[in-house]
Amino acid sequence: MPEKIVLTGATGLIGRKISEALINRSDELIIFTRSPEKAKQIIPGAKEYVKWDYNYPDEWKEKITGVDSVIHLAGENVMGKRWTQSYKTKIIESRIVSTKNLIEAISHADQKPKSFISASAVGFYPYSDTEEFTEDSKPGNHFLSQVTKQWEDETEAVDKYGVRRVNIRTGIVLDKNEGALAKMLLPFKLFIGGPLGTGKQWFPWIHINDIVGIYLFALDNKNIDGALNAVAPEFINMKSFCKNLGKVINRPSIFNVPSFVLNIVLGKGTEAVLNGSKIKPQRTLGFGYKFLFDNSLKALSEILK
Repeated sequence: MPEKIVLTGATGLIGRKISEALINRSDELIIFTRSPEKAKQIIPGAKEYVKWDYNYPDEWKEKITGVDSVIHLAGENVMGKRWTQSYKTKIIESRIVSTKNLIEAISHADQKPKSFISASAVGFYPYSDTEEFTEDSKPGNHFLSQVTKQWEDETEAVDKYGVRRVNIRTGIVLDKNEGALAKMLLPFKLFIGGPLGTGKQWFPWIHINDIVGIYLFALDNKNIDGALNAVAPEFINMKSFCKNLGKVINRPSIFNVPSFVLNIVLGKGTEAVLNGSKIKPQRTLGFGYKFLFDNSLKALSEILK
């Protein structure tokens, strides 16, 4: 049965794909966005486009009443800019304040949503070359861990209103046109591709179709709550992933990008690409999600065909 769904962050990569999937299956989609006209051009077919500034909930909070679910993806792009102190503050505040005000709106709704599904990230976990992490593992103490832990903690406020909560801890999303893979492709095509740093760091990836699949799975299966790891069930390091990428596009993977070069471009954000975690989607599999792409060679072949 079609649902009435509010979606934030709809114009980002994941948001666009989720929007298309919801519209295609005839759900009633209400997009909360800073620019309704732009969103309408990017994602035609939604029921409504609501001007949304999370700092001013009085302007949009009545739209929450009567919806079945809220999917919250909005947040400043973690790897969008160099990690200055001001940008790190933006990364945190865009997630914490928007979540707080959405849940405040839910608290005042006469008819509350049944579900609140929030983005999160595998940055929640500590960096480790050896330890394996599941949804039950404790968070790390680096910047991304602090961000995701605070974000998830903020979402817990919705529990007291009887709303089911799911936190989707997303890995590195593979898509040909945007994100990490798109940035990696150019040097490979120029025959200067290779891993970042040593290449020994774990690379917890997920195909774009599977991240959409997991959101829909969490939306439709009302018995699911808490954290879900949205990463493929393949343990692979960056060096091996780059080797697979080179194999698919018939290019070598031999030029490691030195850490000092990354530091010039990303600043403190370098830590996020030079380190990784070995992450298992234990609860995701346990609830019965079937991955469309469970190994990187197959995923890359499909994306780059």
